[in-house]
Amino acid sequence: MMIRLFMFILMAGITLSCARKEIIDEKPVVKVFDKYLYSSNLKDIIPVNISPSDSSILVNDYIDKWIRKQLLLRKAELNLTDEEKNVDKQLENYRTSLLIFKYEQSLIKQKLDTIISLDEIEKYYSDNPANFLLNNNIVKAIFLMVPRDAPDLRDLRRWYRNDTDDNLKKLEAYAFQYAEMYDYFNDDWVDFSEIEKNLPVRIDNPQNLLKYRKYYEVRDSTYYYFLNIKDYRLLGSVAPLSYVIQDIRTIIMNKRKIQLVKRLESNIYNDALNRGYFTIY
Repeated sequence: MMIRLFMFILMAGITLSCARKEIIDEKPVVKVFDKYLYSSNLKDIIPVNISPSDSSILVNDYIDKWIRKQLLLRKAELNLTDEEKNVDKQLENYRTSLLIFKYEQSLIKQKLDTIISLDEIEKYYSDNPANFLLNNNIVKAIFLMVPRDAPDLRDLRRWYRNDTDDNLKKLEAYAFQYAEMYDYFNDDWVDFSEIEKNLPVRIDNPQNLLKYRKYYEVRDSTYYYFLNIKDYRLLGSVAPLSYVIQDIRTIIMNKRKIQLVKRLESNIYNDALNRGYFTIY
């Protein structure tokens, strides 16, 4: 009944004709102490082409949150000291920071050079190797999980161990038909722990396995697991460039943003100083 009442009031407010604009007094939807919520306050919360039932849910939720907010506000006003309630300075600081931020973002959008060359990326990588030490073991690998009763396992072992283009095609065709899981990773680096999660046994020393075994096979009662470790990098070593290239792009772009903002601040300051816009006493 309450939902229908709210929706009736809301729809009535939305469908008011121009001829009734002279009506000043609007019936409130809800009152909390001396604060009122009107149907006109609810118009913008309802998206276009939404069903009446969904509209009811949105309106009811909005009203409930509005009531709770007013009750909390009342409690705050009653229990805080006058000094604590004086937020003018905080609001002014927030407004100042927000306006400056929006202005800086607008200038960054207009003036920032977003083209980053491979030479620049490689130079940053070679100049800062300590910034790219791996926190985990990473690999390039082929991984398969195949039912124990799958056919032609001898061929499968030959294909996954000798990953020529022809063997890879045969492997993919086989995996499509029989494998429960098949990952080639498109020659990308992946966290070795993501592969470990799919193995039926725990690897006590992943570093030794990666250093001394190119192929790893294990089985349980249901599946065979085949792993071809094509390449690896160990925890604590410098990450390959291809693994961190996007991180470097982000770092370079953020540095450019900071430099652009600093130049902006310096230019504005020097221009104001030359024009006598401020005086230091």
